Amino acid sequence: MSKYHRPDAQTIQSLKDIANKLRIHSIEATNASNSGHPSSCCSAAEVMSVLFFNTMRYTIKEPRHPNNDRFVLSKGHAAPILYAAWAETGLFPTSELLELRKLTSDLEGHPTPRLNFVDVATGSLGQGLSCAAGMAYTGKYFDKSDYRVYCLIGDGESAEGSIWEALAFSSRYQLDNLVAIFDINRLGQSEATSLGHDVDIYKARVEAFGWNTYVVDGHDVEELCKVFWEARQVTGRPTCILAKTFKGQGIPGVADAENWHGKPLGDKAKEAIAAIRENIANSGPHNLIAQQPTLDLSPVNTHVELSAAPSYKLGESVATRLAYGTALVKLGKANNRVVAMDGDTKNSTFAQKFKDAFPDRFIECYIAEQNLVGVGIGCATRDRTIPFISTFAAFFTRAFDQIRMGAISQTNANFVGSHAGVSIGEDGPSQMALEDLAMFRTIPGSTVFYPTDAVSTERAVELAANTKGVCFIRTSRPNVPVIYKNDEPFAVGKAKVVRSSPSDQVTVIGSCVTLYEAIKAADTLAESGINIRIIDPFTIKPIDAETIIANAQETNGKIITVEDHYAEGGIGEAVAGAVSGQSGIIVKRLYVPEVPRSGKCEELMEKYGISASCIVKAVNSILSI
Repeated sequence: MSKYHRPDAQTIQSLKDIANKLRIHSIEATNASNSGHPSSCCSAAEVMSVLFFNTMRYTIKEPRHPNNDRFVLSKGHAAPILYAAWAETGLFPTSELLELRKLTSDLEGHPTPRLNFVDVATGSLGQGLSCAAGMAYTGKYFDKSDYRVYCLIGDGESAEGSIWEALAFSSRYQLDNLVAIFDINRLGQSEATSLGHDVDIYKARVEAFGWNTYVVDGHDVEELCKVFWEARQVTGRPTCILAKTFKGQGIPGVADAENWHGKPLGDKAKEAIAAIRENIANSGPHNLIAQQPTLDLSPVNTHVELSAAPSYKLGESVATRLAYGTALVKLGKANNRVVAMDGDTKNSTFAQKFKDAFPDRFIECYIAEQNLVGVGIGCATRDRTIPFISTFAAFFTRAFDQIRMGAISQTNANFVGSHAGVSIGEDGPSQMALEDLAMFRTIPGSTVFYPTDAVSTERAVELAANTKGVCFIRTSRPNVPVIYKNDEPFAVGKAKVVRSSPSDQVTVIGSCVTLYEAIKAADTLAESGINIRIIDPFTIKPIDAETIIANAQETNGKIITVEDHYAEGGIGEAVAGAVSGQSGIIVKRLYVPEVPRSGKCEELMEKYGISASCIVKAVNSILSI
């Protein structure tokens, strides 16, 4: 092991001075905006100073260079001190800090990747460590690089279970390039945190998760310099630094005092700044420059095509979840930056096929869906991988906040949810995704795929890999017939007319299991002389309004939607929204109307009104209008 060299006295003093300058910047910025969290910034000042001006390796010219060390501010409300640190590096003028929280400024109340030095949005607490773990996993196992990842966590947010999911994950995968710093300043938003300053309990808990752990005085720059150096020497385990600090440190009357969370100092600012300046030895420019990394990583090619076209026989019965696994392997063959992860459901989602083909590019995240999503978002940062994240679609609901924050993070992560709807059968309602389309449709900029057969599923996977933003692919459990030829082209926002005739009287729109029920219904109706048109939307967002409207106008303005989903937010509402500006079009919606129960697939679809016989009744009903 190399020997630690203590920074000289001048460097130590400069780090102290920078910490106090960061405090002043945070106070001035929050006062200028008349909002923000200066006390939360002040507790982390020394940690930020040592990280940015002694420990981390990065190039200021390109803050997101793939070789740079990463920093995640999980306690996102302390954004002003992050902005101040980057301003002190010289990235932008410190005068811009006074634009904090203004509509014309990217220095928002909490960090977002609108800023070129932010990888993931934070502010919804408890999420930063999972994202940092995904970055660290990428660095160690995919990039095979020496960059390190640092994550600053508030003690209040450590009550979130997702923090502990991330702790378990990081230890499991020996992420020795990851350092978590707990800013233990004792005070939460409304009262003291549950553990206060009991650092021994924190230490026992974190060590129980297998982390190399240190307890330090978070306001002692010399101690911080040494412990960050020691963390770099550790192999086989991530490191946690438990920094005992004081909220509002350096501010008379505010330090360690309750009722100062989220409040600018107002009239107290002048006095506070004067007191802090008394501790600054050199108020002029500092001469500390970040260590430079070795710039040997190149940008990743994030374009990918299936290594081979779909190869199915028309009428062959294949579950779309199985076709997902097949397509994922094809993408993996075509691009070695395609990675996959799952929450211990890989033998059901068929992500297992990818693991079998590329075990070094598969991440088992176990039954911890919030961390699963966070890790995937972390892997996607800086475009270092093309991640596919799978589990039962119902279980993504517990990670909705992480997915929502992923959109704010401008992530290009792909989510694949299997076992959708009552068609899964006997497992019952806890396993049936009946809200997933609604959930993913609400995500800004998202693309929601609902492929009907194996061919369209493979193309959905290929398209998702090349589509910016959050993508969701809904797959189903039952085997369904292949209806598309292997060379059928597919595109985002383009529906397919599956069945049509000049005498069609109603347009029926369904996906996967309900589309096949519509085909059965069409055969039954044809026997009585009634023809219906059938549309497969392929993507529920964006919905192909042009195709739907044109076909509705050719079928007397009558549309029936049928979906294995609750009424709210699914196919029916997407279609109704698409035609809402058109006169002479009516939409009748079939959907699962209540919490279902266990039973066979066919029984459940009949009971809840989405079977072929129910479609026949709906067609006869709408024709009578």
